[in-house]
Amino acid sequence: MNRAVFLDRDGTLIEEKNYLHRPEEVVIFPCAAVALQRLQRAGFNLFIVSNQAGVGRGYFTLADVEKVNQHLLQEFGRTGVRFEKVYIAPEAPDTPSRGRKPSPQFLFDARDEFGLDLALSFMIGDKLIDLECGWNAGVQKSLLVRTGYGAELERASPEKLASAVIVDDLAAAADWILANQ
Repeated sequence: MNRAVFLDRDGTLIEEKNYLHRPEEVVIFPCAAVALQRLQRAGFNLFIVSNQAGVGRGYFTLADVEKVNQHLLQEFGRTGVRFEKVYIAPEAPDTPSRGRKPSPQFLFDARDEFGLDLALSFMIGDKLIDLECGWNAGVQKSLLVRTGYGAELERASPEKLASAVIVDDLAAAADWILANQ
């Protein structure tokens, strides 16, 4: 069975921008490419799992999200980082959704499509719904990065993070995963 690292996009891989929808506004965290290269070399498949409520709210289109994601995949591709698949939930939070985090559905889809062992896999994100997605799917561990909304969540709701690993950024998350796999 294969193992994976599932990553939230905004606030985890790239700087959080309110309803990002233009490729030219993407700012990849400086440590991201090297961290992902290390995980990939260790045999982890990489996936992006992202809620994009701006589509459901009518702020931008799914085509805008795809342009941002294509830009992101190209930029990471230049460094040798390859994502197996990008999962997007475009629905607004109050709308029924098959895959909107904290639903584990996209992780189950990846498990079935790519032959993954979720118990050997990890979820990394900057919001509670990211961690809950991983917990709901039965991943080995969900990691909270303090980038994006992570530090704010850690301050506001530490009681909800008891079973999470809390790290500064994606580089520290990769360090923790590689040391504890």
